[in-house]
Amino acid sequence: MKQGFAALLLVCLVLSSSVFEVSMAASGVVKESGFCGSKCAQRCSKAGMQDRCIRFCGICCGKCKCVPSGTYGNKHECPCYRDMKNSKGKPKCP
Repeated sequence: MKQGFAALLLVCLVLSSSVFEVSMAASGVVKESGFCGSKCAQRCSKAGMQDRCIRFCGICCGKCKCVPSGTYGNKHECPCYRDMKNSKGKPKCP
């Protein structure tokens, strides 16, 4: 009886953790991994609105395949990143 309960508890724990992981990924909380994820995390580390910064940085990095070094400026290192504009004509990339 005790072993059966322990096994059931373990199965429930594993299933709930996988459901939690899927829900976190769907909500966008899990950061993008790989080149863009690490570069954008570094670029946006001092941003006031990190979630927006990381999202737009990820979009720009995905298209340009580069992210300027540092947390601000240095956009001359990546002209594609520098020249990308939003619909209002302002810089899209942080």
